[in-house]
Amino acid sequence: MSSCFFIGHRETSEEVLTALANAVEHHITQYGVTEFFVGHYGGFDRMAAQTVIKAKERHPEITLSMLLPYHPKVQPIQIPEGFDNTFYPPGMEIIPRKYAIIHANQYMVDHVDRVISYVWHTASNSRNLLIYAKAHGTKVYNLYFNR
Repeated sequence: MSSCFFIGHRETSEEVLTALANAVEHHITQYGVTEFFVGHYGGFDRMAAQTVIKAKERHPEITLSMLLPYHPKVQPIQIPEGFDNTFYPPGMEIIPRKYAIIHANQYMVDHVDRVISYVWHTASNSRNLLIYAKAHGTKVYNLYFNR
């Protein structure tokens, strides 16, 4: 059983959908990924979730969890259709709110086997997280460079 997290820019275009679908399928069939985690704050996250939800039709054994950077009692959220559950990383309640997304993302990078990303510009938290993932030794597949 292997796990995967998605990293990408909020403003990602839908042009990446085919490559994203291929990458998800490849990660399921070639790397044995059964658990996917995704945030919910931008275009790439939305497309990643849609892609995994479609893949679940062919691979009912996989799960999709929504990463929550804010405690669900403080900022309640309804689980969108297609998701199996939500995940709030332990210890996040002591992180200041303005750093919560960054810390939640780092937690995921520290605890998954693989990352699928779409990162191309340098002035972003997504790029910083991608650098962090590579330095941490997490296997990274960046769709931008593998188009």
